[in-house]
Amino acid sequence: MITLDLILPDTRYPIHIGRDLLEQVELLLPHLPLPKVAIVCNETVAPLYLARLQQALAQHRIESFSVVLPDGEQHKDWNTLNLIFDALLSRNAERKTTLIALGGGVVGDMTGFAAACYQRGAPFIQIPTTLLAQVDSSVGGKTAINHPQGKNMIGAFYQPKAVIADMSLLDTLPERELSAGLAEVIKYGLLGDAAFLGWLEENMPRLRARDPDALQHAVKRSCEMKADIVGQDEKEQGVRALLNLGHTFGHAIEAGLGYGAWLHGEAIGAGMVLAAAASAELGWLSSSDVERVRGLVAAAGLPVKSPRMPLTRWLELMSHDKKVEAGTIRFVLLQQLGRATIQAGLPSAILEKILDRNS
Repeated sequence: MITLDLILPDTRYPIHIGRDLLEQVELLLPHLPLPKVAIVCNETVAPLYLARLQQALAQHRIESFSVVLPDGEQHKDWNTLNLIFDALLSRNAERKTTLIALGGGVVGDMTGFAAACYQRGAPFIQIPTTLLAQVDSSVGGKTAINHPQGKNMIGAFYQPKAVIADMSLLDTLPERELSAGLAEVIKYGLLGDAAFLGWLEENMPRLRARDPDALQHAVKRSCEMKADIVGQDEKEQGVRALLNLGHTFGHAIEAGLGYGAWLHGEAIGAGMVLAAAASAELGWLSSSDVERVRGLVAAAGLPVKSPRMPLTRWLELMSHDKKVEAGTIRFVLLQQLGRATIQAGLPSAILEKILDRNS
């Protein structure tokens, strides 16, 4: 097991990465103020891992109850969030009852948001079950639900007490979900580590074959970068916005098609190709750089073409992006492979050109 620490001005917490960690309850015990927890998962994860976690907790005399949510991005809304509150209230959960998010990014985001709201703040722990959640959404304290007009527009910054990234949970992950997670892994190489980007190009076949050593290295390096950036900028006032590479386009794809039509990582894969193409139009990347990005995204099993939508629809959807400032859409682009920057606005001619060529 590898343990990283995410250090913030007001708190710090461990990120444990390794195999067969789910039932190592001793990793959870220091973070449980009461011997009672609420486990939030979904209909897909519950049959696989819920009983195992509850039995392990019971052996340490930790009482638990579960909240099983419907699966899918389309359920990341107020109605589903209320299922968590209903369960907490019906079981007389106190402010110190710990919520455990056992699932992917949707479960993690909603559990964290519920914890931030319940009695104005209950502790929570992340046990991510997808690659995307292990490398990105479980770390850093972003919690949210979606709105029909924009993704993750209603939420809070609220840090977990610990993250337990059990690599063995990826053994049951569907191929499509694995590829979706690789989009976020690629993002880290593109935005800040050219050497890691090269490693990904060489090792993508191993990652897709679920080689344990390759996956653990990818998760470790991604979490290292996420922890470093969040440690510098917890509330996304500066450098943390770079973690949104490909997301302005990607979130527009998700909202435009309807949540759940494309997986988040699939939309981010196509979004990174668009970001690279826009960077080339500004003279920052070469055509061969763009092809490297496109080739790596394709090698991960992700779409490189975006769905066709009118430019007016793209602009409408992107106007709801959280990075919009004074009415200007801000894009995370690439000054070079391995170095990202924030660009305030793009000429309509450039947007139209890259969308036409990459849709």
